[in-house]
Amino acid sequence: MKHWIDAFFMAWGMFLAVPCPLKRWDEGSRDRMLVCLPIIGVLLGGVWALLAYVLHVIGAPVLLTAALLCAAPWAMTGFIHLDGFMDVSDAVLSRRDRETSIRILKDPHCGAFAVISLGLLMLFSFAAFGSWEYSPERLIPLALIPVSTRACAGAAVLLLPPLSVSQYSGGHDKKLAVPLFVMLAVAVAAPAAIWGFAGLAPLAAALSYWGTALLDSRRLGGMNGDISGHALSTAELIGAAVLVFVR
Repeated sequence: MKHWIDAFFMAWGMFLAVPCPLKRWDEGSRDRMLVCLPIIGVLLGGVWALLAYVLHVIGAPVLLTAALLCAAPWAMTGFIHLDGFMDVSDAVLSRRDRETSIRILKDPHCGAFAVISLGLLMLFSFAAFGSWEYSPERLIPLALIPVSTRACAGAAVLLLPPLSVSQYSGGHDKKLAVPLFVMLAVAVAAPAAIWGFAGLAPLAAALSYWGTALLDSRRLGGMNGDISGHALSTAELIGAAVLVFVR
């Protein structure tokens, strides 16, 4: 049990900007930390849905609501996934050979493709939430989008061949992907069964994550944290779009 407690607080400290109440690090719990990602998604999604509810109750202006709902998950994660989104955008959109693309991926400088891609991500996210029509049945699917994407993220890092320069390169206990898929199944099936089309948002996010991660890892020759950030940021936009536009 101690390893799982350590793993949870490791995931909190690494993937949330919210101050962690208990700072822990145990190298032997690194794989377990990935299994705890959906729980981090529960915290993140809960705040996201609560914010949507509060903004509705106080009658916040539409544009302010859109801006806050766009920014909330990015700010709560300390923009760590947007950093990966930008790095992979630079590497993939350069359309260079794999060796050059990997060098671009690891370059700390920000290129034009990263800026353009981030601008488009923000634009479409803002447009999606600018079209937000509040209804109580949309809150739980919204809260479960980060759960489904983080279940996918943990499984992808455990199962996909790692990029040679990834901090996750090395052996993984692939059996730990089983609880991740169980949590993913609950996150995508329950809202779809209860809320119908509006509940498909977590499923759409999960499918988008895997599609993006598989394409990126094939293009770059393996999986790493930046690719996960690129896939996760893209997936959460798709999930939000489905939630907003499906009636």
